[in-house]
Amino acid sequence: MTKDYYATLGVDRDASADQIKKAYRKLAMQYHPDVAGTPDAAEKFKEIGEAYEVLHDTNKRAMYDRGGDPMGNGFNGAQGFGFPGGNAAGFDFTNLVDAMFGQAGGRGPRSRVRRGQDALVRLSLTLAEAAFGITKPLRVDTAVICGSCNGTGAKAGSEPVTCTTCHGQGDITQIQRSFLGDIRTTQPCPACRGYGTIIPLPCGECSGEGRVRSSRTINVKIPAGVNAGNRIHLDSQGEVGPGGGPAGDLYVELSVEPHETFKRNGDDLEVVVRIPMTAAALGTEVVLPTLEAERDDLDADLATVRVNVPTGTQSGTRIAVNGRGVPRLRGSGRGDLGVTLLVQTPSRLDDYQRDLLRQLAEARGENSHEVAVEKHHKGVFGWLKDAFTQ
Repeated sequence: MTKDYYATLGVDRDASADQIKKAYRKLAMQYHPDVAGTPDAAEKFKEIGEAYEVLHDTNKRAMYDRGGDPMGNGFNGAQGFGFPGGNAAGFDFTNLVDAMFGQAGGRGPRSRVRRGQDALVRLSLTLAEAAFGITKPLRVDTAVICGSCNGTGAKAGSEPVTCTTCHGQGDITQIQRSFLGDIRTTQPCPACRGYGTIIPLPCGECSGEGRVRSSRTINVKIPAGVNAGNRIHLDSQGEVGPGGGPAGDLYVELSVEPHETFKRNGDDLEVVVRIPMTAAALGTEVVLPTLEAERDDLDADLATVRVNVPTGTQSGTRIAVNGRGVPRLRGSGRGDLGVTLLVQTPSRLDDYQRDLLRQLAEARGENSHEVAVEKHHKGVFGWLKDAFTQ
């Protein structure tokens, strides 16, 4: 025998399977005809493939070490796949493809332990909870690690055994003969589904999955200033993976219930207050309950706010109270509390009240039928703007 396969791959005769695999991958990438630009690249690539074909196979390597011919009629390269020099008899194209993608020599058994999926749950908040933050219990239904087998999937006292079909490799190789030569295809073992092991006595609690579904309660900390559609990310609180693998993440999507008094606009809170016609004309001060009044854990002094109503206030006037809105989620400070005043005209008057209003109208010269007509050039929207900004 004239060929030295060990020298071709540049490894010692006592090299391990991993060392042979690593040397082959490195040289295959270096001398691949589509990569290398030297004239002898194809021939060198053929020699490398032949050496690896022998040395990565335990039986062929043993025959070669005893001086036999492991290739039978000889290995003549990969011409059948477009490379010059000989035919493709005995060439394992799968090994070449796997080498290029980091899986030389077969994929090997896959682990039963895998990361779990992320989970999404929804949590409803009141406006006060969203504005000022809260720690709230949340009931979630996810997969958790099985307490009976502790994630192994095997019944207590038993353990997985090596698959007799693939001998623990996780995949099997089939050889099909064609005019191109022997074409080998590798696929997951149907007996063990690619795990390399079989669980003869599955856990009765989880049926071999290593996880079960269960409801649990966790405390979710909601920061101040969140709004509908925001999500809270809880690391490793999602679904436990198969085989008792690490849990995925949990995302809590927030919704906010409508409030009967306050309306949120960004970081501002808006409230509408009705005041009597006389109060609007003479001016007054109103005391309003705030959103903080709904929270027992906040400063009692913040439960109300005083709003000064100037003399002659018109209906639709908005008064902004600085710093009494919603705390900003990103940043410092708070928005404003917008108080919109609606002036109420009395609809029921007794004779005495009616007489007083007549006297007031006469004193102000408002008992005529003349009115101020708005100019059309302002348009409807201009008229509304003036009405609500006076």
